[in-house]
Amino acid sequence: MENTLIEKQLKAAADLNRIKLLASMKNGEVCVCDFVDVLGISQPAVSQHLRKLKEAGIITERKVGTWKHYRLVEEQTPLMKGILEQIEPVKGCTCGSDCTPIREEN
Repeated sequence: MENTLIEKQLKAAADLNRIKLLASMKNGEVCVCDFVDVLGISQPAVSQHLRKLKEAGIITERKVGTWKHYRLVEEQTPLMKGILEQIEPVKGCTCGSDCTPIREEN
């Protein structure tokens, strides 16, 4: 693993707000609208935290209509697998049917 990737991932995971975001995504995809409630901070601040996690290759996003849904990347580095194992999951999407994730087709 490249040192720059290690550095990005460690910096991204070294913030309590980003740990809370990761905990929210441990059970699956979450709509961006839920993260404001999870963190109790402004939407622009949430977006900055999500950007750092995305740049570090830890999460990915998917647009559904006007909403963005975020989830953990399936293939995590060994470093992030270890970190994620230590984070307890929290409840995911509660914002209602307008942004409910689309189930993947079989």
